[in-house]
Amino acid sequence: MSLEATPILEDTSDFTPVPRLAVQSFGLSDQGLVRASNEDQFLVASLIKALQIKQTSLPGDKSRHSSDRSHLFIVADGMGGEAAGETASAMALDSVETYVLEMLQWFACCRASDEDRVLTEFKNAMTLAHSQLRREADEHPQLHGMGTTMTLAYSLNEVLFIAHVGDSRCYLFRGKQLHRLTQDHTLVAELVKCGSLSPADAATHRLRHVIISTVGGADPDIRVDVHRLHLEEGDQVLLCSDGLTNMVSDQEIAETLTVESTPESACRQLVALANEHGGKDNITVIISHYDAEC
Repeated sequence: MSLEATPILEDTSDFTPVPRLAVQSFGLSDQGLVRASNEDQFLVASLIKALQIKQTSLPGDKSRHSSDRSHLFIVADGMGGEAAGETASAMALDSVETYVLEMLQWFACCRASDEDRVLTEFKNAMTLAHSQLRREADEHPQLHGMGTTMTLAYSLNEVLFIAHVGDSRCYLFRGKQLHRLTQDHTLVAELVKCGSLSPADAATHRLRHVIISTVGGADPDIRVDVHRLHLEEGDQVLLCSDGLTNMVSDQEIAETLTVESTPESACRQLVALANEHGGKDNITVIISHYDAEC
């Protein structure tokens, strides 16, 4: 389903908060059957508020943690000659991870203004990573042209924030329906968007792998798409590199998410399917289940 046809990407400011959602997540990356190395990287992280006690006259633990938790998921698919792709995806992920740790403020209650700031901060994080990769490539000729896709999802209470560059994807699985939440930054996707190419022809077009925006790469500019949506009990969120979506259809993905009961089993089954269908690229999958907290 295209981004324009997905009605669930809405302004969340008027939603009534739902009960706290418990999150169960798993990520898996596989080299595939053709590539000589794995240039994908991924991150599954929980962010917690902690109080580290240096000195106190009171007995008890030296650290205390808030019950508030947020969750961060990232998939990056590197590109470039020799080891440059692996370097690009690793550097970009590390850059964004560091930015989140040092700069982003976590809001205990999502108001509309807070949500706008979170989206802006993630956009800034990817822009900073873009500049760092380009600077590194300028200083090391063997890394010239290195770049990476990056798809990021961050959930805070019942709100999911998405930031995206390239052709890795984020999906929402709700009510046995698979909704694609990101639009590929590829030449053929732009041709389809402007009506110059049909979706059916795009699937086999010889230029379908040409990416028009990456973190790093030759272009000094970067296009970062950001979205937010309201999560519901029973939702599943999937992030993946194109090593999955080029080998496994949306229907097969939906069937797997329906049948498999845990994020780990679903990830393993999707990677296995991609390899059964040829495994022509590195395959990375992150799946998160959102259920009512007991």
